[in-house]
Amino acid sequence: MEHKERILEKATDLFMRYGIRSITMDEIASQLGISKKTIYQFFTDKDAMVEAVVNQEMKRNEEEFRTFSRMAENAVHENFLAMDNLQEMLKGMNPQLIHDLEKHHPTAFKRMKYHKNQVMYAQIKENLERGIQEAVYRPDLNTDLITRHRIETAFMPFNQEAFPQNKYPMNQTCQGLAVLFLHSICNEKGKKLIEKYMNERQKTFLYEQNIL
Repeated sequence: MEHKERILEKATDLFMRYGIRSITMDEIASQLGISKKTIYQFFTDKDAMVEAVVNQEMKRNEEEFRTFSRMAENAVHENFLAMDNLQEMLKGMNPQLIHDLEKHHPTAFKRMKYHKNQVMYAQIKENLERGIQEAVYRPDLNTDLITRHRIETAFMPFNQEAFPQNKYPMNQTCQGLAVLFLHSICNEKGKKLIEKYMNERQKTFLYEQNIL
C-alpha cells in the first residue's frame, strides 16, 4: 500500500473512532510509525487531510450505493443492504464527527453537505421511484418531500441532545429509524418484504452468536 493510502486509512480510522478535533498529526504519525514530515509530503495541513478523508468516504458511499442497487432483489432489499453496511460503519463511529467538521473544517463540511443534498438526494429518490414502480411502496408518495425527510432523519443519531450515545447507540438508532421509515412508505406487499428481511437478519445474528 502506498504511503498516502496508508496515511488516509489510519486518519479515517482515528477520526471515526475519536472525532476529528482530538486527533493530531503527531498522533497519526505515531500510530503509523512514520515522521510527521512524511505526512506533510502528501498533505499540507490537517485541513487538507480531513478534506481528503471526506472526499474518499463520499466516493466510497457512491460506489456502495451503485453496488447495492445492482445486487438488490427489490427496493426494500436495497435499503436493507445499505442498512447492514451503515450499521457496521457506525459501530465505532464518534457522534462528534459531524460537529467537528462543521466547526473546524468548513471546506470539508461543505463537501459533505453537497453530498448530502445532491448525491444522497438522488440515491434516495431513485430508490423511491424504483419501489413505486415495483409496487412495494405506496403509489401516492411525494418523492421530493419524502427524500428530504429521509436525509434529515438519517443524520438525527448524530444529535447528542436528542439521542445521547450512552442511551442510543448510533448503529441501533440508525436501524430503528430506517425500519420506521420503510414502514411509512411501504404498502402491504412491501411490509411483507420488511418482515422477510428482518427475519433473515435475525437468523443471521443468532447464527453468528452460536444460538442456532
